[in-house]
Amino acid sequence: NHSNNENKKIQHIKMIYYICCMEILRTFDLLDRYKANFQKVDAFGFKENKKWITYSTNDYIDNAYHFACGLLELGFQKGDKIATISHNRPEWNFIDMGMSMIGIVHVPLYTSLNLQEYTEVINHCDARMLIISDRILYKKLESIFQQLPQIEKVLTFDDISGATPWKMVVQLGIDTKSKWIDKVNEIKETIKPKDCVSLIYTSGTTGTPKGVMLSHENLVQNFLAAAKVFQLTAYQRYLSILPLCHVGGRLGNYQTQYSGTSIYYAENMGTIAADMKEIRPHGFDAVPRILEKIYDTIISNGKKLTGVKKKLFFWAVDLGLKYKIDSESSWWYKQKLKLADKLIFSKWRAAIGGLADSVGCGGASLPAHIERIFWAAGIKILNMYGLTETSPIITINRRTSPDLKLGSVGCVIDGVELRIAEDGEILCKGHNVMMGYYKNEELAQQVFTEDGWFKTGDIGHLVDGKFLMVTDRKKEIFKLSNGKYVAPQAVEIKYKNSIFIENLMVVGEHKKYAGAVISPNFSNLMDWIKNNNIPFDNEENVVKLKEVNDLFRTEIQRLNKTVSEFEKIIKFKLVADQWSPNTGELSATLKLKRNYISKKYQEEIAEIFR
Repeated sequence: NHSNNENKKIQHIKMIYYICCMEILRTFDLLDRYKANFQKVDAFGFKENKKWITYSTNDYIDNAYHFACGLLELGFQKGDKIATISHNRPEWNFIDMGMSMIGIVHVPLYTSLNLQEYTEVINHCDARMLIISDRILYKKLESIFQQLPQIEKVLTFDDISGATPWKMVVQLGIDTKSKWIDKVNEIKETIKPKDCVSLIYTSGTTGTPKGVMLSHENLVQNFLAAAKVFQLTAYQRYLSILPLCHVGGRLGNYQTQYSGTSIYYAENMGTIAADMKEIRPHGFDAVPRILEKIYDTIISNGKKLTGVKKKLFFWAVDLGLKYKIDSESSWWYKQKLKLADKLIFSKWRAAIGGLADSVGCGGASLPAHIERIFWAAGIKILNMYGLTETSPIITINRRTSPDLKLGSVGCVIDGVELRIAEDGEILCKGHNVMMGYYKNEELAQQVFTEDGWFKTGDIGHLVDGKFLMVTDRKKEIFKLSNGKYVAPQAVEIKYKNSIFIENLMVVGEHKKYAGAVISPNFSNLMDWIKNNNIPFDNEENVVKLKEVNDLFRTEIQRLNKTVSEFEKIIKFKLVADQWSPNTGELSATLKLKRNYISKKYQEEIAEIFR
């Protein structure tokens, strides 16, 4: 009996070892890896009614399989599509894996689209089912249900009166598991790495969103490369901030699961600071604007200090802004940084939980001062570059030399090639490049060169033959009437160094000079107004005050010294609006929607050049 027990134990260990070492080829292979390696009570965490609710490894696996069985019972087949409109939450993973195991294509959509965009995209993707997360979104979309003839069922994650809960499908799967479980496993075996697993619609900064078809291989190879860089462990926690419908948020979600790290989902953009203090994450994902918000909050708190404390605070800030990686720093600088860390930067880390040492950042240009100050504070911003069409990573900065260069977006990941075209456009080739655009073969052909390289639409160059520097979007670069070209993104990022500028858009195509429409940082601006005892009627009218315009004129003149002569902002117009995805000026990933802004402020832009 002892011998038999030992043999069983050995066989069990062999099986676990096999699964641990097995190759991850399809997204749902993560479930077997999870089952073998990461038996956790908090595979996922989500805040509900002001309390953190956790889901275990078994909750994850059981819900995924039951959802798959339930879909088969409802008549869904391999190749069908299901659209989801949801904020980040654990259930998103349950249905995502349930779909992928039986070959159903997941179409996750942003929560910030308007009703016309939802109607067009949902009808375009041929989805048979729509899953919505909460009551607010359900009520927003209810009026267009009749305009979605292909949608057979609308489900919700939250229990909503009059709506069908997603748990109905799970319960159906539980009731019919004996009927369908073998079929689920049979379908899994037929799914190949190059099969389409998701259809992701781009955020549409320049027009109608395009449906990007991504395969298991596209996503898997990308998250394996990311996991190798971030080096998270099963004993750590990760705060997920970027939308899971965004390819960057999805990448972070998958690579964190591969590492067995517990994933907690931020409640919303306004609760990130509180979530960090409660969860104490070891890492998180972000777009540059989120990091700018954190930095602005810290600087604002520093300004409230007095005496020696205030002097020490800004001494540390000035030191941090000069940060260079270890191999480039002097011995004396490192000693000063140690002191600054003990006195100041340790408190910065404590403000975001005290444990975070790495942040995945992408989606837009990262200001140099933000990157350096976070690295100086012991929080490694791993800047990366890519597109939805490239799953997304093309390049990423590593944690240490020789594959680290601050100011760049890093070097290519394994299996990906990069080259710069004659006109400066960044081209790439590799396992990360999409399958194509759904129902638009003509457009898909246009984004590839004759010899098969994907055209990113971005302009850039290589430093030291390996580190990529992205300059701007090819289509966004404009020419002044004097023949000089202006790359607006590169200029805008320099002017956003002002604590009074939340967002701005540089304009001036075919004009004599460059101008800008500016959305102020109203929090810092109102503090300045109150500190200077400037009378005002209401906050909406502060942009018209002479003192405020003089302040911005001084700021612009100061920042004009950081750009070339022809890039200088000569005239500007302040607007009273705070730009956001909900109001239309920004995409879901907080990029400027230039066409929308140009139309909305056409009178203001005309006045700039009058």
